[in-house]
Amino acid sequence: MKVPDSAMPEEAYWESLFDVPLVLERLGLDRSVKDVAELGCGYGTFTIPLARRVSGTVFAFDDEPLMIARTVARAAAAGVLNVRGEVRNVLEDGFGLEAGSCSACLLFNVLHCQDPETVLREAARIIIPGGHVLLIHWRSDIPTPRGPPLSIRPRPAQILQWGRAAGLQPGFTANLPPWHFGIGLGKLSSAHRPPHHMGRRAA
Repeated sequence: MKVPDSAMPEEAYWESLFDVPLVLERLGLDRSVKDVAELGCGYGTFTIPLARRVSGTVFAFDDEPLMIARTVARAAAAGVLNVRGEVRNVLEDGFGLEAGSCSACLLFNVLHCQDPETVLREAARIIIPGGHVLLIHWRSDIPTPRGPPLSIRPRPAQILQWGRAAGLQPGFTANLPPWHFGIGLGKLSSAHRPPHHMGRRAA
């Protein structure tokens, strides 16, 4: 899944831009969470700490083979055995996971992609009822050292609108200093899913 203006900087610099433990804590990722899908794992910045916190498997996806190789190598070096990495264009091919197979799906800094609603519908498909799609993105109200142009950065209200169209309900928002905000979207029951094409997986 090619995302505009998403070229990765040097690894150590990239990882200096996040308070990883704070993000995972405020998004509620702990041992109560089982299997998790992560879209756009990059260097594994969140993957390895996440895998140590949850009780299931972290399925890490990226469309760059070098990023998957780096994530898998870091997990192995750290003795973290519950990471499964796969090179995959999720926007075109989906996650390749069974419907309702994950407790959570992580979409970190990816919703400035070409078709965010399709990504959200696919994320909604793979999570269990009561599960969450968890998002972070660069803030637009302050200067940030990285991130896509302001013209394509999604704002919280826009993400909530896309989420509703994908059959997800607003759960919570979180401030993730220094540069990000977070949103949790919950999965609606089938009885409350939007009508017609909304909430269906794109062909």
